[in-house]
Amino acid sequence: QVQLVESGGGLVQAGDSLRLSCVASGLSFSNRAMGWFRQAPGKEREFVAGINWVSLRAQYADSVKGRFTISRDNAKSTVYLQLNKLIPEDTAVYSCAAGAGGDISRLWTSWGQGTQVTVSS
Repeated sequence: QVQLVESGGGLVQAGDSLRLSCVASGLSFSNRAMGWFRQAPGKEREFVAGINWVSLRAQYADSVKGRFTISRDNAKSTVYLQLNKLIPEDTAVYSCAAGAGGDISRLWTSWGQGTQVTVSS
């Protein structure tokens, strides 16, 4: 059974930083692309960042480019999202997801429960 468990969310002020972590189990982590998504109240879930299986390629939503960084540690089956220069519009539940294959695509097969990030102005 695949499990993705996020942590690291919290309440911060605008301009602060956070690092989210997602620990995976029950899958061949090192062979899968990993991604982060977010969903704000009343809005659809949106793609934030993705990283391929060997960390050679990453993709970001335009809204977070230059502020967020995705990384992974295959030895620890963990994917990270560093959030810098946070703004109130970043407030959302952040979830990690495992891709269907090794490269970033539109196919995400497993999801975590999410961790809340709240940014106050």
